[in-house]
Amino acid sequence: MIELENDIVYKTCVPTGVELKDTGFGYTLSLIGGKYKMIILHWLAENKVMRHNELKRSIGTIPFKTLSIMLKELEADDLIIREEYPQIPPKVEYSLSERGLSLLPLFNMMCEWGEENSLLTKKEVFPK
Repeated sequence: MIELENDIVYKTCVPTGVELKDTGFGYTLSLIGGKYKMIILHWLAENKVMRHNELKRSIGTIPFKTLSIMLKELEADDLIIREEYPQIPPKVEYSLSERGLSLLPLFNMMCEWGEENSLLTKKEVFPK
């Protein structure tokens, strides 16, 4: 439990005495944490199906090798589907799996939180 101002108490998902890695929160972070994984998942959610170079162009700053590693990890964690087509030149497409799609409500909540809090910050910095 965390007590905030005005005596409001919030329950946390990390009980006292339990290591973060042994909680649902820690597990979730282990899957989507890092610099690029959430960005990759975002682009796949927006575009449904993307190829490696499309993802690289969309993200912009990610090195080729890093993107390859992140995609392999996301596939191993069953968050994305890698579909390889037997043709020349080879064609590989990535999309969100059912498990990956189940993260979308979490991403939407994060988006809403960011919009609400960035507006509060702007109002505090630039009062009318």
